[in-house]
Amino acid sequence: MAHVLIVDDEPDLAQLIDFNLRDSGFSTQLAGTGEAALVAAREKPPELVLLDLMLPDMSGIDVCRQLRAQAPSREILIVMLTAKGEEADRIRGFEVGADDYVVKPFSVRELVLRLKAILRRGGTPQTTAETAPLALGALKLDLSAHRFYVEDKEVPLTALEFRLLGHLMTRTGRVQTREQLLEEVWGLSSSLETRTIDTHVMRLRDKLGPARTLLETVRGVGYRIVDPAH
Repeated sequence: MAHVLIVDDEPDLAQLIDFNLRDSGFSTQLAGTGEAALVAAREKPPELVLLDLMLPDMSGIDVCRQLRAQAPSREILIVMLTAKGEEADRIRGFEVGADDYVVKPFSVRELVLRLKAILRRGGTPQTTAETAPLALGALKLDLSAHRFYVEDKEVPLTALEFRLLGHLMTRTGRVQTREQLLEEVWGLSSSLETRTIDTHVMRLRDKLGPARTLLETVRGVGYRIVDPAH
């Protein structure tokens, strides 16, 4: 089972999450500060970091930014844990590379299920067909190497952005509803707030650069990638 780094300076909450994750088969490690989290991630890279936004020495935003800036930790899944539910805080997290967020207070059982779903969706496709590079106009998505290029220039994506773009590119021209994306990319129930999708699409579109018009919004429905040749 996956290794999860729990970063939170509230000992009671951290230990509660730790107990439930271990009980569900995860291996875990605790860190109470941002610096301790960065050291732990270097020494034993986890598959997922559950990262509190408010830490005593630095913000979770800064920790996330540093993890994304280093090649060994760039692909780690990062889930923000915060008492702040405002959209601006979520957007800040997504801007520096968070894959998802959970707002306190929350059900620990639901948290465990969500982390399992996020980790499941973070797996690498196994078949040759699924790992063949995807090319569309100026875009190229190399699934086996987990690299993305715009006009032959590599552009870094978070793990979730990579899965989202791959999902859309394998369904070129077909509208994907927000509910479909939540269930098929996030692996989460469609009862989750669909604003999560809009925020991620906004950030992904910015990374497409000159090809940003290929990612279309279908008002009131969802999103699609279009073929510029058609």
